[in-house]
Amino acid sequence: MKFKNLAERLEFFTGQVDIYPVVSSEFCNNRSVLDVIEQIGAGGAKIFQLREKNCSDKTLYALGLEARKIADRYGMLFLVDDRLDIALACGADGVHLGQDDLPLAAARALAPELLIGSSTHNIPEALQACKDKCGYLNIGPIYPTNTKSVACGALGVSAIPEISAVIDCPFTVMGGIKAHCIPELRKAGAKRIAMVTEITQAVDIAQKVKELRQLF
Repeated sequence: MKFKNLAERLEFFTGQVDIYPVVSSEFCNNRSVLDVIEQIGAGGAKIFQLREKNCSDKTLYALGLEARKIADRYGMLFLVDDRLDIALACGADGVHLGQDDLPLAAARALAPELLIGSSTHNIPEALQACKDKCGYLNIGPIYPTNTKSVACGALGVSAIPEISAVIDCPFTVMGGIKAHCIPELRKAGAKRIAMVTEITQAVDIAQKVKELRQLF
C-alpha cells in the first residue's frame, strides 16, 4: 500500500491504527529488527516506528529502505524516530519528533506531506504541537518505563483525559504499557497505544500483536 500524501496518511492513522509498535534493536532480544517488523506486519499491525539511537546514518538508511518494503507488503504506515532526513531519504510515511529534536514547525515546512508525530508530556507541549500542525501527538510516559528517559517521570493515566480534553488532534499514549493496561487506557480515552518491549520481546511477536489488537 502506498500513501500518496498527508491526507491519506492521516485518514489511515485515525481510522485504522490501534496498536503502535516501536522497534529498537536494543529491545529485540538479539533478533533482527527487520524480522521483528516482518512479524509485526504478519500480526496485523497498521503502523510501526523504527527507533535506532546508536547506529550510523548509513546503517539506519539501509534499515529504512528494507523497512519500507515490509511496510508496503503489509499495508502499514512506517515512521522513523527523530530523523527527518532519514525518513525522507528512505521514503517513510512520517517521523516522530521529541522535544529536543528538530522543531515541529520546521519539520512541517520541510516535509509538508509526511505524518509528523510529537512527544508531549504536559498540556503546554501538547497545545504547541497542535499549533505547529502535528499529524498526531503522543502523551507519555503513562507508566514508569526503562526504554526511554524523560525528566518528568511517569504522568499517570489521569494525564490522558486531562491533555486530550484541550487538544484537537489525534494522539497516542506510550510508556511502560503492558497488555493488562489496555482496558484501563481505553477507559481513559486512549484509542492508539504505543508499545515497545511488550511486543518486541514477545516469544511469538505476530501472535502477541494479534492478541493485543483483540483488546480493542
